[in-house]
Amino acid sequence: MYRYDEFDAAFVKERTEQFRYQVERRLKGELTEDQFKPLRLMNGLYLQLHAYMLRIAVPYGTLSAKQLRMLAHIARTYDKGYGHFTTRQNIQFNWPKLKDVPDILADLATVEMHALQTSGNCIRNVTADQFAGATAEEIEDPRPLAEIIRQWSSLHPEFVFLARKFKIAVGATPHDRAALKYHDMAVEIVKNEAGETGYRVLAGGGMGRTPYIAHMMREFVKREDILAYLEAVLRVYNQDSRRDNIHKQRIKILINTIGPEEMRQRVLREFEEIRAAGTLQLPAEELARIAAYFAPPAFETLDDHSPEFEAALQDDDFADWTASNVHRHRAPGYAIATISLKPVGGVPGDCSHVQLDALADLMDRFGMTEIRVSHEQNLVLPHVRKKDLPAVFARLRELGLATANAGLVTDVICCPGLDYCDLANARSIPVAQKIAERFADLDRQHDIGELKIKISGCINACGHHHAGHIGILGVDKKGVEFYQLLLGGSGAEDASIGQIMGPGFGEHEIVDAVERVIDTYLKLRTNGERFLDTYRRVGMEPFKNMAYQEQLYAAH
Repeated sequence: MYRYDEFDAAFVKERTEQFRYQVERRLKGELTEDQFKPLRLMNGLYLQLHAYMLRIAVPYGTLSAKQLRMLAHIARTYDKGYGHFTTRQNIQFNWPKLKDVPDILADLATVEMHALQTSGNCIRNVTADQFAGATAEEIEDPRPLAEIIRQWSSLHPEFVFLARKFKIAVGATPHDRAALKYHDMAVEIVKNEAGETGYRVLAGGGMGRTPYIAHMMREFVKREDILAYLEAVLRVYNQDSRRDNIHKQRIKILINTIGPEEMRQRVLREFEEIRAAGTLQLPAEELARIAAYFAPPAFETLDDHSPEFEAALQDDDFADWTASNVHRHRAPGYAIATISLKPVGGVPGDCSHVQLDALADLMDRFGMTEIRVSHEQNLVLPHVRKKDLPAVFARLRELGLATANAGLVTDVICCPGLDYCDLANARSIPVAQKIAERFADLDRQHDIGELKIKISGCINACGHHHAGHIGILGVDKKGVEFYQLLLGGSGAEDASIGQIMGPGFGEHEIVDAVERVIDTYLKLRTNGERFLDTYRRVGMEPFKNMAYQEQLYAAH
C-alpha cells in the first residue's frame, strides 16, 4: 500500500497544527460557529444532532494493521468505543469532543492518515473496488490510479471551493463493485481494440434529490492523458455550474441541463488546451513508481484444493459463511473474505475498538498486510490462504464478525439517520435492525438469494436508497416518520434508479411491506432469477398490489 513521502508527512502535520490553533480560537470564543464552520469542514469535522462527528479518509478503502490499531485507540480514548464505516469507504467517529480533535488528527498523522477533503465543496475521498488487486476479473489494480488522483486532487488550488462536493471512483472489472455510474466522475480501466490499456471516463452520476446515472464522456483516454482529461471535466464543471441554488449545483445537473454531447464538446476544448500545454501529462515512470507501492504480496505456490479448507466445510456454519462471504482469488490457494459488519440486531457499519484491535492481530497472525473497507459498509480480507480460512472464521465468530450474509437480504446499507444526523427526517438504523431480525433465518436468506436493501433517512441519500434492489427513504409527514419504498435500483454495472412505489408506510408498517414485496418475488420468480431480474421482467404493479394490501383492507 502507498506510503507517505516527505511532502505528504509535512503537509498533514502542518494542516493538523493549523487546525489545532483554529480549535483553540473557537474554544476561547475568538471565532463564532459561523466563522469556524468552513474551517472544521475542511478538516472532516461535522456538527451533528448530539455531538461533533469526525470523518476520517480511507483512500480507496485500504488500511494496514497499524492503522486499524490507531482507529481502535481513537475509538477507545476519544469516542464511545466504536467507529462507523461509511458508503464512501471512510470511517466516522460520532462522539469526539472538540478539544480532543487536534490530538486525534495528530495521532492519525503518525500512521499516515488524515481527515482532509472528507467534507466541504471539494474533491472527496477517492474510492475503488474493495477486491482490487485480488480478483482475477480486473485488467489491473485500479488503486495506483486512485492514489495518483488523490495526490492530484489534494488541495488542488483550482478546485478547493467547487460549487458542491465532487466524488470520484475507479474500477477495473466488468462487474462493478464501486458504483461507478452513481459518481460525479468515474474512471474505468479498459483495453481498446489494439489491446492498449487506457481509461473510460464517466461523469454526471449521483443520488440525492435528483438521481442520475452517469454519462460516458470519453470511451478511451490514453494513460498519459488521464489527469489532463479529468482536469478538463473539473474545469468545465467549476466554470459552468450553478452556484445560486444548492439543489442544482452538482455536475449531474449541469450535464443534464446542457446535454451530454454539449458537455463532451466543452470538455474536449479544455482537454485539447491542457494537452497542448503539456503540463499535465502523466509520466509512465511515475505511474510505475506508484504502482510499485501496490505490488501484491509474494503469494505462495499453493494447490487450489486445500485439504484443511475442504475438511472444514463439514461445519455447516463455516460452509454457509464461505458460500456468501468468500470469493475466488486470482492466485491458486487463496481467497477473498468479506467480514460482515451487519450482525442481526447490530448497527450496520459499526465496529468496536475490541474488534478493530483483534482484526489487526488476525492480520499479523496470518501475514495479511492490508484490509479493505467496502462501500457496502463491510470489511474485506483480500489475500487469505484457503487453508487459513477455518482459523480466520473461528476467530471472527468469537468476535461477532462471522455473519454469513454478504449480498443477502440482511446485509443492509444504512445511513446514521435521525439517531445522529441533523439533516435526517427519519431513523434508519431501527428499520435496518428490524429487517435483519425479520429475515434472520439463514435458510430463508439463501432461498431469497441476492437482494440489496438500502436505507436513507433523508433525500440526501447517504444510504444509497436509489441504488437498492429495494430502497427505503425516510420522510417527514407532519412531524411523523414515514418510509417510501423504491424498487428496481442497482449500483452495479447494470445501474438503474429505483422507482418510488407510492405513498409512504408508517414505522410500524414498513418491515411488513418489505416482507410482502419479497414474498411476491418468491411467488413470481423463475429459475435463477434474482429479485432485480424478476422486478425488471414483471414491473412494479404486482409488488405494489401486495405491498399496500393491508392498507386497502383497512380502508374497506
